[in-house]
Amino acid sequence: MINRPRETEYRDELLADHSVHRRYRDGREEWRRREDGTRVRWHDNQGASGTDELLGGRIIKRQYSDGRVTYGRDIGYGRTLWDRGETMLVNKTSFGGRMGVLLGGLGLVSLAVTATQLPPEELTPEEEEELRQQQQQQAAAQNSSGGGDVGGDGSDWDSGDGWNSDDDGGWSDDDFG
Repeated sequence: MINRPRETEYRDELLADHSVHRRYRDGREEWRRREDGTRVRWHDNQGASGTDELLGGRIIKRQYSDGRVTYGRDIGYGRTLWDRGETMLVNKTSFGGRMGVLLGGLGLVSLAVTATQLPPEELTPEEEEELRQQQQQQAAAQNSSGGGDVGGDGSDWDSGDGWNSDDDGGWSDDDFG
């Protein structure tokens, strides 16, 4: 199965308090703050709020404040799939996102999505915990080897303050798409 998702571009702006203001091309806005190395708390201009959690396998769990849960998958080059592959968020702020757009324009990065790239529709609590353990193991391996790419996208997910202080004042390349 190959799918061509609806693309929604966004840009991030690091604010003085080290939170991030995310602006989507469709007019939505989010304010995001890192809670720890794997969680970002957010609220938007449409009254929604919740938490994004980076699980293993480049899967992102989005839990809304009303209890709803959805999953996304970071597929690289600043692109994250949501809604069972119907929506692709494209980070226009990051180098990866800009590079993905450039490579896609040259035909070097497929804009179609295969079934193996789709995020899960749902996960059991046991499956989520297994993915959390996988993420922790990946983080530990990166830390012991001196690497910082815990998120698997070229970003440093494990600095002392929970942000990458080497670039943009601490906002990583693709904080949970």
